[in-house]
Amino acid sequence: RLRALNRLQVILQHLKMSKQTDSTAEVLLEKKGGAGIITLNRPKALNALNLSMIQQIYPQIKTWEQDPETFLIIIKGTGGKAFCAGGDIRAITEAGKAGDKLLQDFFRGEYRLNNAIGTCKKPYVALIDGITMGGGVGVSIHGHFRVATEKTLFAMPETAIGLFPDVGGGYFLPRLSGKIGYYLALTGCRLKGRDVLKAGIATHFVESEKLPALEKDLIALKSPSKEKIADLLNSYHMKCTVDKEKEFVLDEHMEKINSLFAANSMEEIVKKLKQDGSPFAMKQLETLNKMSPTSLKLTLRQLREGASMSLQDVLRMEYRLSQACMKGHDFYEGVRAVLIDKDQSPKWKPATLEEVSDEFVDNCFKPLGNDDLKL
Repeated sequence: RLRALNRLQVILQHLKMSKQTDSTAEVLLEKKGGAGIITLNRPKALNALNLSMIQQIYPQIKTWEQDPETFLIIIKGTGGKAFCAGGDIRAITEAGKAGDKLLQDFFRGEYRLNNAIGTCKKPYVALIDGITMGGGVGVSIHGHFRVATEKTLFAMPETAIGLFPDVGGGYFLPRLSGKIGYYLALTGCRLKGRDVLKAGIATHFVESEKLPALEKDLIALKSPSKEKIADLLNSYHMKCTVDKEKEFVLDEHMEKINSLFAANSMEEIVKKLKQDGSPFAMKQLETLNKMSPTSLKLTLRQLREGASMSLQDVLRMEYRLSQACMKGHDFYEGVRAVLIDKDQSPKWKPATLEEVSDEFVDNCFKPLGNDDLKL
């Protein structure tokens, strides 16, 4: 009887320990060898980030950063479809309608996490296999290494839901070559596979099926430096022949993108596209016409200002914008049209670019005093 009791205690002890890597947890945080591993584990929700996941990941990164036995951090998603499709937009929408504090907490927590990744002293490797959008870009792009695969699908589609490409988009997008970042941000254009590497978003490209082997090799590295990690990633990258010969999807349009999206205002971009009149320009015009005019104006200014700011200043600016969007009309209408009713026909207010005044845009960028984001 005693032995049975002891055995039960041992089993309970084991269960308690394995709860940390419980397959039902929304995020798994574990240590393997010298690597801290973050696994986003909401496959049914395409690993979208919610506040509780953010609140678990942030302190863990800070702990691993200080730990002399942790040499690198790896982040990945489960389910095979998505690395992370974004933030938990539905929860934010419900909170906004209810006037809940989650609106501040979520963005504050998410941007602090983005900053922790951007300033992390330990090499940070994001395996961006599958859909990587919005918040998923935020937990990958600011790290040292981003490994894309043939299944990677990148986009910052926020202007279609009355938001703007946040999570540090104002920092990394204007730093991509030419005006690619402006183009991606305003149109929400999707990039697939090797194009994610060619656009400068990923640092390496590896076949999806090779990721488990790559992860194993990363874990097996003995007290690795950033250089050693880079060498290992390079060796996988060099061996990968998938779509190697394929031309970058935006290559033929780069000249147009660089001239058409170089304007100082949205009205000017629209005018240039109309004057250009090419099939490519007309297609972009059609896309921009579907987007929230307010979002387009906020986004263009966000990128123009962010181009010369530090990541920290960009995140502070974006926090101000996030709170302005939460008080407005277009975000809730965009989420309704795209995610809830799925009728894909949002009624934006104001409905045209001309009606979005400079004064309104200026107000969205104003400091929030004590409510500003503290990093």
